[in-house]
Amino acid sequence: MIHFITGGERSGKSGFAQQKALECSDLPYYLATAKVWDGSFKERIDRHQKDRDNRWTTIEEQIELSSVLPNNSTVVIDCVTLWLTNLYSNNQSDKIKSLELAKKEVDQLAKYQGNLFIISNEIGMGLHGHTQSARDFVELQGWTNQYIAKLADRVTFMVSGIPMQVK
Repeated sequence: MIHFITGGERSGKSGFAQQKALECSDLPYYLATAKVWDGSFKERIDRHQKDRDNRWTTIEEQIELSSVLPNNSTVVIDCVTLWLTNLYSNNQSDKIKSLELAKKEVDQLAKYQGNLFIISNEIGMGLHGHTQSARDFVELQGWTNQYIAKLADRVTFMVSGIPMQVK
């Protein structure tokens, strides 16, 4: 089952996903997609880690998410935006190639025999990027979110900590 959770930054996505994952399993997994870009991002990662207790097992993977999924488990993937940043960076900001690779990986995730809680951001609802690369990334994110939402069993949009069921 795929439960896709999307919304703005600091909208409560991670906390909601973790709560739902714990309702499915006493020993869930947390698949972290982030690279440590700088000191403030390291602080953010540390804060997320402190939000999880010893019931959680953390897996780190930045590109091939489906390759590290444990069999028949409950996994929170946090998050699509950071995963796409890694893909986009590895592909020299080529949004079409990055989208192709993202769709292939999402197709693999859709075959998973367990519970996936996939977290993403709705970055297209804010300011427009000043550079072509930034605008291309927003398109990549939007297209990928649409693709995941189409395949997902459930979609939740988070607004100010409030979950809104979309699908």
